[in-house]
Order: sequence, then C-alpha cells, then structure tokens
Amino acid sequence: MSRRVVRQSKFRHVFGQPVKADQMYEDIRVSKVTWDSSFCAVNPKFLAIIVESGGGGAFMVLPLSKTGRVDKNHPLVTGHTAPVLDIDWCPHNDNVIASASEDTTVMVWQIPDYVPVRSITEPVVTLEGHSKRVGIICWHPTARNVLLSAGCDNLVILWNVGTGEMLLALEDMHTDLIYNVGWNRNGSLLVTTCKDKKVRVIDPRKQTVVAEITKPHDGARPIRAIFMADGKIFTTGFSKMSERQLGLWDLKNFEEPIALQEMDTSNGVLLPFYDADSSIVYLCGKGDSSIRYFEITDEAPYVHYLNTYSSKEPQRGMGFMPKRGLDVSKCEIARFFKLHERKCEPIVMTVPRKSDLFQDDLYPDTPGPEPALEADEWLSGKDAEPILISLRDGYVPVKNRELKVVKKNILDSKPPPGPRRSHSTSNADISQHTLDEVLEEIRVLKETVQAQEKRISALEHKLCQFTNGTD
Repeated sequence: MSRRVVRQSKFRHVFGQPVKADQMYEDIRVSKVTWDSSFCAVNPKFLAIIVESGGGGAFMVLPLSKTGRVDKNHPLVTGHTAPVLDIDWCPHNDNVIASASEDTTVMVWQIPDYVPVRSITEPVVTLEGHSKRVGIICWHPTARNVLLSAGCDNLVILWNVGTGEMLLALEDMHTDLIYNVGWNRNGSLLVTTCKDKKVRVIDPRKQTVVAEITKPHDGARPIRAIFMADGKIFTTGFSKMSERQLGLWDLKNFEEPIALQEMDTSNGVLLPFYDADSSIVYLCGKGDSSIRYFEITDEAPYVHYLNTYSSKEPQRGMGFMPKRGLDVSKCEIARFFKLHERKCEPIVMTVPRKSDLFQDDLYPDTPGPEPALEADEWLSGKDAEPILISLRDGYVPVKNRELKVVKKNILDSKPPPGPRRSHSTSNADISQHTLDEVLEEIRVLKETVQAQEKRISALEHKLCQFTNGTD
C-alpha cells in the first residue's frame, strides 16, 4: 500500500537569495518613525523609501537601475510638514505615488522618468479631510484614480484623485485605531483590522459592515488582514501567550477559522504580502531577519508552510514588487526590497527550472496597468475584474503618463439672484468690475507660472542628460 509522503506543489522548492553587493541601494537614512508601515513601495520603474528629513516629512524615489551608494544630496519628495507614514504607487500609472503623513493630509505626486535635479515640492493634488494623522493609504485595484486613506481619527475616506474630491467617508464603523485596510481582487469590498480586536468586511459604497470577526487572535498586539483571490480572509496576530499566529477565514462562516497556526514568540508585527497568481503569502516581521512563505490551498491544513529565507540583519520595512515587474527568464516569482538601518537589499525568490522556455504554470496572466473602470462607474455600483496581461514576452513599463486633476472652480458658481445686503447699485458695479480685473490678473499669473514650470522641467531634463553623458 503506497502512501504519498510529500505534498505535490510546483512551489515546494521556492529559493530565496539576495542580490550581489553592487546591486543594493546603500547609504539611505530610513525613517525611524514608530509606525507599523512597510516604509517602502516599489513598481516596475521606481523604488520609493520613507527617509529621515529635517523640517517635515519626505521620501526618496530611485530608479530601479540606480543601484549602489546613493548621493547624500539626492533629491527628495518633500511637501508634508510632518513625518510621512505610508506611501503607495498607483497600480494604473507607474509615475504616480501617494503619501500619507502625520500632518493629516494625503498628497499625490507625479514622478518624472528622469532623475530631477531639485527636490520635488509640489504635489499634483493635496487631499484634506482627516482631523488626525493619516497612517494608511491604498489605491483601488481596478478603478482609475480611486484612493483610500485611513487616519487616527478612526475614519476611512475614499477620494477621486482625478478631481481632488471626497467620494465617500466611512464614519462610525471603527471605535478605535485602524491597523490596516485592504481591497479584495475586484475592489468591491474592504477588510479592516482595528484596535478593538475586530476584523470587519465592509461594502464601501453601501457603507455597511458585511461581516465581522471578534477577536480572531486573542492577543493585545496589532492584527493584520488581507483578502485572498477566492474571497477568503488571511490574518496575522498574537495569542494570549504573545505567540505570533496566522489564520484563514471563510466569509460564509466567521465563527471558526479554517486554519489557525502558531509560529513563534517574537514581538514584531507580521506584515503579509500576497501573490494571487501563485496563492503564496509571504510573512515579514518588523525587526525580524527572515521571510516565511506559505501556500494557500483548498486541501487541509489549507495553509502549507513552504520555506524560510533568513539573513543576518533585521528588517525595518519591506517593499513587494508587482508580478509584472519580475524577470520571467529567471523563473522569478517574487522580489522583495528589504530595508535595513542604512541600505535597501533586494531579495529574489525563484523556482529552479532547467528549461529556458517560458514557464506557463508559474506565470498565468496577471493584472496589468490599465484600469477596468472609471471612478464614477465604480461609485455608481459597477464591478470589474482586473484587466490581465501576459508575461510571455516580458513586461515593458509604459512611458511617463501625466495625472491630470480637474477641480471644480468655485468661482464658476454664480451668487443667487436678488439685491445684496448693505450694497448700493453703484458699489455693486464697482465691486464686479474690480473682481473681473483680479480674476484676469490671476489667470495671466497662472499661465506665466505654468510656462515657467514647463521651461524649468525641460532645462532639468537637458541638464540631467548632459551630466549623464548622453548628450
């Protein structure tokens, strides 16, 4: 009678290794803010890291190809008046990034393809609506220009970045500090974790809580939760004995977990990173020196331990590359950017294969950069799955696409008809004439400023090409 001892899986031999020393990013002053954020965001073009900065908050943006020692005078993205707590690249535009700060604002930035000579200080749009610091931001996975922010005022706000307007405000749903927020695959539902030890699944457009778990983990430390591709919920937290745990839950039955495993007694909060194409969850703990990865399946025990990547130095943050930014010729299935005290170390996860041909089983079609919906369509109730692309011929990042923000002009709204209080007819005529002159002067000044900005950008681009020896 034969018995299968080893579970069959194409990801059983996932192998992690760091890149060579000259391909790391060194001499980076990573932020020391005590906040459970990843402090790092990456896409197929850029690496962004929250850094220490005097006189406000800042983060650094580096082209992926610019490895080695970073110049201490490298331009930063500055504009916040307090430390930056979270950053996130737009999934539909590789040149747009959002930042959240202790100064209660969210800013959206346009990053040029070339390295600017000066620091970027002017955001494309500033979103103001929170009354306390904003610690979480997350772009919608399928709708264009929809951005979510969560603050220490226990408020979740959804924005239309294209107009700079607030779409929805989810109030009175959380009684305490929000730990994390995540979208499901098509962006129809949210999962949130809170200091009140509850995990909530929320329909943001109906502004209702669809399902709720009370105390998925008994410990007092922060809980994290993310959606799986099939709609299940994966959580990390702590037991009463302060042991780190992971759990898997089914929306149809939140009473009992599908799986609940204890890991170790470390204090660091486990940050889960999920690859929907391979159904692998990577767990990275703040202060840990390892990355553990698990495969999620429909077979018991449902959460299968695969392996652990270990290094000597503890990690302060972690960036996770989208699937379209990986090197398919090397059977790379994941790439992390691990932050240390003064450097960023890329970690490459590969599945060893002898063949040089494209591995269809490792690379199913994956979400591409094109949005499936406009913001208004999503708000009206439409849902759509991500638009998928093939990685067979590799992915080439799209050239710089500008984010255009069209704000409503409050001056276009005419005053109500009827006599004005305490104004004579002659005074009203004079006031209207003066207002027209001021508006015309403002218009001329705006055109002048825009022309000068274009000229400065063109000169910076030429100077960058000259210094790089390409001109």
